[in-house]
Amino acid sequence: MTDLLAAPSTLPQERRLVTEVPGPRSRELMGRRNAAVSAGVSTTLPVFVERAGGGVLVDVDGNSFIDLGAGIAVVSVGNAAPAVVEAVQQQVAAFTHTCFMVTPYEGYVAVCEELARLTPGDHEKRSALFNTGAEAVENAVKIARHATGRQAVVAFDHAYHGRTNLTMALTAKNMPYKHRFGPFAPEVYRAPMSYPFRDAPGTTGAEAASRAIAQIEAQVGTANVAAVLIEPIQGEGGFVVPASGFLPALADWCRQAGAVFVADEVQTGFCRTGDWFACEHEGVVPDLIATAKGIAGGMPLGAVTGRAEVMDAVHGGGLGGTYGGNPVACAAALAAIGTMRAQDLAGAARAIGDTMLPRLRALAERTPAIGDVRGRGAMVAVELVRPGTTEPDAELAGRVARACHAAGVVVLTAGTYGNVLRFLPPLVIGQDLLDEALDVLDEAFAAPMPPLTSRPPASPA
Repeated sequence: MTDLLAAPSTLPQERRLVTEVPGPRSRELMGRRNAAVSAGVSTTLPVFVERAGGGVLVDVDGNSFIDLGAGIAVVSVGNAAPAVVEAVQQQVAAFTHTCFMVTPYEGYVAVCEELARLTPGDHEKRSALFNTGAEAVENAVKIARHATGRQAVVAFDHAYHGRTNLTMALTAKNMPYKHRFGPFAPEVYRAPMSYPFRDAPGTTGAEAASRAIAQIEAQVGTANVAAVLIEPIQGEGGFVVPASGFLPALADWCRQAGAVFVADEVQTGFCRTGDWFACEHEGVVPDLIATAKGIAGGMPLGAVTGRAEVMDAVHGGGLGGTYGGNPVACAAALAAIGTMRAQDLAGAARAIGDTMLPRLRALAERTPAIGDVRGRGAMVAVELVRPGTTEPDAELAGRVARACHAAGVVVLTAGTYGNVLRFLPPLVIGQDLLDEALDVLDEAFAAPMPPLTSRPPASPA
């Protein structure tokens, strides 16, 4: 297993275009997709992947793309990490399912033990496993409400928390996530986020927190708040990094108010920002933490981890699900976590940030349309605006993304206004590939932009 942890991808790590994008085989498959798959399921880049690994995706036409999306921060260890592949194969051969609530198995317990070790804080912890980030967030709310006996949940402007009914209510952005899907779950309230690029100049994290807390106290009432739920760095909202001091002030208020502080680390967790969890950057210890995405190397798994007294407040049978903590996903998670340790992928994320942020800031100096460069570790973004203003330029974001795709680099868009390019490379991407992808991005901004026949949908979260 040790050799597998360090084994490189056998797929050639190169950008290679042998057809137009999309190629003929992908276009053929897209025709089948359109005839069989709901139009409500969008696609960012209409190429069909045949193989993937390391930092590349290879499509059915033989084109090899540099991957700056990582399946939306899921395949941090790579799309086919050797240790994950072996662990999944062994578990599938043993058994694929029993339902942990019927007959348990060691893998589920081992994942919960790892979560207790890895998540912030040295208090006694418990975990429950689910399938997705949305399920994890929804169950965190259930747990907080049960433990406190309160109902109100506070989320923030620009937040994204999922696509279930409750998590749609928690999500801020209407299109495409909420439009005509209501009515939504009640007792969800929204507070202003710390958004340094769009806040008044000089607004500190403490000041932004005071603004949010004042609104919570006035509009919700301290005694009614079961939980304050926040992404330490917002994902689909545009990789918004709150000003220093914002998160600690909210956590302190929750402790004083008897509310549960919930960190949604679905996108930021598991080494993505240069720490195991983004909360660690300011020493914030959540009461509950929701995780998914990068936890299991591409297999579906989510979790809620938190203080034992909060997690254990729920009655027996109140948490669970038929597939939650599936044994194959648990095996993948243990292998992925082992890979993160063995390869120091938190350090790799910091190194990626050390490469990307200076390059993007240099690009911003010669590109007036780049209003902001932000992020941490391997979670980095640029926000595009009309030059000299803060007016969002979603059309330009779409055009740059399209140019990158045509040149063989996968990038994603994001943001409440659709004007953010976000970059989430696999943490195992090679330095040469990363440098080449940034060269392509430079060229995309420098070249005349191809017209869009229609504006592409925002990337999913």
